[in-house]
This record gives sequence, C-alpha cells and structure tokens, in this order.
Amino acid sequence: MSESSNEPILETESLRRAVGERYLQYALSTIMNRALPDARDGLKPVHRRILFAMKELKLAPSGGFRKSAKISGDVMGNFHPHGDQAIYDALARLAQDFNMRYRLVDGQGNFGNIDGDNPAASRYTEARLTEAAEVLMEGLDEDAVDFRANYDGTLSEPVVLPASFPNLLANGASGIAVGMATNIPPHNIGELCDACLHLIKYPNAHDDSLAKIVPGPDFPTGGLIVEPRDQIRQAYRTGRGAIRLRARWNVENLGRGQKQIIVSEIPYQVQKSRLIERVADLIQNRRILLLADIRDESAEDVRIVLEPRSKNVDPAVLMESLFRQTDFEVRFSLNMNALIDGRTPKVCSLKEVLRAFLDHRRDVLGRRSRHRLGKIERRLEILEGHLAAFLNLDRVIEIIRYEDEPKSVLVREFELTDVQAEAILNMRLRNLRRLEEIELRKEQDALMAELAELHDMLGDESIQWSRISDQIKDIKKKFGKAAPGGRRRTDFDEPPKVDEALFRATVEREPITVVCSTMGWMRALKGHVPLDQNLRYKDGDSARFVFHASTTDRLLAFGTNGRFYTIQASALPGARGMGEPVRLMIDLPNEADILELVIHDPERMLLVASSAGNGFVVREAEAAASTRNGKQVLNLWSGVQAAACAPVAGDHVAVIGENRKLLIFPVSEMSVMTRGKGTRIQKYSKGGLSDVTTFELSAGLQWLDPAGRTRTERNLDTWIGKRGSAGKAPPRGFPKNNRFAG
Repeated sequence: MSESSNEPILETESLRRAVGERYLQYALSTIMNRALPDARDGLKPVHRRILFAMKELKLAPSGGFRKSAKISGDVMGNFHPHGDQAIYDALARLAQDFNMRYRLVDGQGNFGNIDGDNPAASRYTEARLTEAAEVLMEGLDEDAVDFRANYDGTLSEPVVLPASFPNLLANGASGIAVGMATNIPPHNIGELCDACLHLIKYPNAHDDSLAKIVPGPDFPTGGLIVEPRDQIRQAYRTGRGAIRLRARWNVENLGRGQKQIIVSEIPYQVQKSRLIERVADLIQNRRILLLADIRDESAEDVRIVLEPRSKNVDPAVLMESLFRQTDFEVRFSLNMNALIDGRTPKVCSLKEVLRAFLDHRRDVLGRRSRHRLGKIERRLEILEGHLAAFLNLDRVIEIIRYEDEPKSVLVREFELTDVQAEAILNMRLRNLRRLEEIELRKEQDALMAELAELHDMLGDESIQWSRISDQIKDIKKKFGKAAPGGRRRTDFDEPPKVDEALFRATVEREPITVVCSTMGWMRALKGHVPLDQNLRYKDGDSARFVFHASTTDRLLAFGTNGRFYTIQASALPGARGMGEPVRLMIDLPNEADILELVIHDPERMLLVASSAGNGFVVREAEAAASTRNGKQVLNLWSGVQAAACAPVAGDHVAVIGENRKLLIFPVSEMSVMTRGKGTRIQKYSKGGLSDVTTFELSAGLQWLDPAGRTRTERNLDTWIGKRGSAGKAPPRGFPKNNRFAG
C-alpha cells in the first residue's frame, strides 16, 4: 500500500501467536498484580495501596477514623483503578479479626462477622490504621524502598513496604492466578520472630529446625490442629501439604447425669451459620442418631450447644461423627506460592519465605542507613558553617551589615560552601548567644559519632545482622506472647481413637446407591435403584462407578498415584444435584484420578499393580486410610502410575499388557506386602500393563466381549507360565481394549 494513501497500513500475524502473546500478558498481569502476594511484605497490590493511601490520609492508630467510602475513593482515584466495591471488600477483610491474625485496619462499624454476614456499606463504616500496619510502613519516608509512578503518572506509590515483621506468614494469604494458586495460613508473630533470629544466627539451618520453632499455623479463630507433626514438617519443607483443623469443644455438666457439649472455637474460614444449618440437616435426616439438637448461643464469643440424645452418649464418639460429616473439622490446603523479589512466582519452603523477608530487611536497613548518612552529612555541613560564623562573629556581622553581596563575600573570605553561607544568612539573632555555640558543638560531636557508627555498620555484615536482630526483638516484644492477643490461639492435639464399629452404630443404616461419574462427581441416591437406570450427569460427563451400599459402609478409592483413600458413605451428598467433586472429600492431586472404588471389606485381599508391570497383594484392612490425605501403598516412580486394583477371588492371576500378551500364573507366586513397588508380574519389551484379574483355574478365564456377552476359556495351558515372563497372544475374541471386565 502506498505511503500517500490515507488508508491504514495493515499488518498480519498468525492467530496462534496473537492469542498466545495476549494471553501471556493477561496471565502475567494476574499473577503479579492481583493473585500472588510479595514474599517480602506479604501483601498484594490492592492491600499495599490501601495501607499507603491511609497513611497519606494520616489515619494513624492514635488518630481519628475516616469514612471507608473516602478511603476507597482515594485508593481508586490515586492508585488502584478498579471497582470501589472490590477495594472496599479488601479493606473490610483487613479489619476482620476472624480473618486476620494481626489486623492491619482498625474498623469502626459493621465489618461483617463469623456467620458470613457481609459488611455494611462503605458510607456507614469508618477505619484507621493499626499498630501492625504502621510497623509495616515504618521507613517509607526514609527511602527504605523504591517508588514507582501510579497508573496515570501523577503520583508515586511504593513497590513494596519496608515490613518490619514477616507479614506473609503472620497473616497468611490466598489467591488464584492463571495456572497457579496460593494458600498460606496465618502464624504467630512471636514464633516467627524466634525463627528469624535462629536463621540469622544459623544461616544454614534446615527447615526441620525452623519447624520446631514454628510448630504450625496459628489461626485467628483458634481450634485444634490434629495433623501429625511429621506431616506439618513435610509441608514446611516442600511448601505444599494439608493441615487438619478441628473445633475446640468441652463437656458441660448439667446435673443428674445430664450433659451438653459446648463448641467454643470453630475452624478457620468456616461460616458458623452454614455449619449449624448442615448439622441441623443431618439431625433432621437422621444421619446422626446420637445428637438431639443444636443451638447457637454465641454473643461476642462462639458458643454452639450440642444436646446428646441421651445421657449414655459418649461425647467423643458424637464429636467424631460430626468431625467426619461436617466442617467441625476441615483440611487447610497449604500452598506457599509467592513472588520472590516481587517478580518470580515460586512455591517456597518455610526457610525460603523467612530468608526472603530477612534479605529484604537487610536491604531496607542499608537504604535507611544511607538516607540517614546523607542527612547527617548535610547537617554537618551546615554546622561547620555556623561554627565558622561563631569563631568570626564580629566580621560576619560586619559583612552582613555593610556588604551589598554578603553571601559571595562570606564564601570567598571563609571558604564556605553555598549551603553554609545561606545557612549563616538565615540565622536568627537569638542564635548568636554563647550557649548556642556549645549546643552546636555537642550536636556536631553526636552526629560525627553516629556517622562513624553508620559507616562501620554498612561495611560490616555482622553488625547489620545484629541491628536487624535488635529490630526483630523489638517487634517480638510489641506483638509477641506477652502482648495483648499475642499468645498462641491454635493448639495441637492427637485425635482420639474411636472404634469404627462404635462409630458406625451412630449412623442409621439405610440403603443407598453410590454414583461416581467419569469426571469425579459423587453422590448417593436413596434406596437401591436399578444399576442400569438412566441418571443425569453434567454435560460431557457419564457414569463410571455405580453400585449398591448402605450409609454405614466405608468406601475405598484407589488413585492412579498409588494411594488408597477412605470415604464415609454417610457423608456423601444427596441426589438433588450432580453431587460434589471427590477432590473436595479427599486430597486427591490434580494429576491423579480414581482407578477403583469399592465398598471396604477388611477381610478381603487386593492385588495392586503399576503400569510398569510390578505389583503385590495387600490386605484391605491395612490399606484403609484414616485421613483425607490417604495412604500410600503402591510406590511409583517417574513416568509410572497405578494401573490396576483387583480383589483376590481365585487361585490364579491373569495379566495382559498393552502389547496384547496374556500371562497366567498362580496367586501364590505374588508377594503379600503392606507397601512397596512390588515384584515383577509381567515382562514387556514395549508398552506396559493393561489389566489384571484373579480367577479359579477350574472355572476357566472369563471376559466380556464387545457385545457384553460373557466368554469363557477353559483350556489355558498355552498361557500358563512363570510370574515375570512375557506371555502369549490372548485367545481369539479377546477384547481389543485389553480389559477382562469390558
């Protein structure tokens, strides 16, 4: 197209490249500017801007309150060009004592409650900063951090706050970005300060030693952590894991053998009203036989009253049934994903998060010290000019009184700088007294000593860490155990051992039909409906496991990650909707899937095998898990996953590989183990294991053909061999999908 034409010049590019570049920009913007917190100050941009805007409004902890609408408006107009409702929601969360372990905003008015009620409109509430927020911003006026232009270039905002304590761990964070997420629980500042001091003293300290100082999260709503200590330490080492949190309860005697259970603390981020509704539904549907009623007698403190059905009810058994079926027990998924240096997202260990904070504190200390050095040097320059004037006071007065250009004469005659001459000319007459000269010399000596001290500190790393240690000790004194609200709120406890038979007796036995779809949505239909009945599923979903059970049964799920998971049938959602994702019931990783789902039978034996052709027999009683995290039974390695799980119901094993080679050998050749990678079942030159089953040799090997008819092969001498051999091509008519059960 010619340059003289008025039509625009068109450029073409592939759709893949155009969409890819734009999506990458969106993903980076979401990760860095919305979802993930900065490891240095533990804040997302919106929270950082709210605190900075409140500082600009001079809303100090000892000052007055301002309307939240005014604060949200300033944040939106000056720093955060997004919706005012989103800004107010973030502001309100910073003021909620049931969400923040150490509140950063002091709210006045209705900022919501633990029942899940929303805050009042921003025009009705007021706010100011707390001492914790003030400490986070200490040093902003001393060049402690970099500033950048705001969205329209008219103002400047801090890139990160100086942060005198590790706020990322102290208050936690949560967020969902593109392809990644973060979920960090709150911790106790006193313990974090001790861990920082330990890391300063021993820079090569391991995560396990730090985990002894920081034993676990400290939630603002209290509760009891019942996760094993080694699991918590593992989570702190890897940055990923899960922590079981239970409500705190006690028994209150009413006399004459009557008693009631009082729940005084509920798990973090559980809405009290929904929790009570869930328990009430269970009572109404007779899913908890031991509980007669539930009442909410909460005022400022949580007080939930549970009335047992009779005086003979064991409170521990009753609470165990509630823990299994309601949010009186939750699983907090820990994912310590944060921005290192404000740019690089990384799943960090406990040590890495503390290290990022300490390195930031050292950088802040250096910047504040250099800023102070500059101020001291400028003040010393002025003091030298003042002292020169005092030494030649009569001549200075004469020059000022009679010279037309006294400044230039002072500079030339006393070899002063322009700044010193200007300071002399600006002196007041009252400062010419003899006492003032003495004060100037004292100030000069003090500044010279401070100057030497700062130079020594900037040149010696050990002095810097000593100064940082002193600052951390001051923070511990201000917010630690001895301070109001500084003691640990969340304690540790071992879950009581409850007899499973006794627990099942607390649930009314009713027939149900368990349904699990291909996409992992589970539900329980009332009664035993026909297994071939047409059921509704989500678009693109279909049936995978459908079988009859009862509410007292336990279900055993085997994942492709080699772990067994236990699900209480009584805890399955009803059939009003499509059910709930199984990943909400158990901690099944995203990369894993359910391979088998059966009713748990402690007397049964199971044969488990990997895609590499290794396997063993395990007693089902030893495979059952007691936690949502499941129990690792089949050990796997890179590129290998669990491929089969079959009940042992015969005297021979039949295994077929992806290379369509069938092998049969006695079950007695299989090892019986509780955990491991197993022994070689079948040998493959290429591919891996497709399916495995057990059967009675005298009855023959059966399989389903493509038409759904059962086929039986009785003459099996051709395929009987030694365990670990390759096998031979299967009989004619064997399914093309290499599956015995179709």
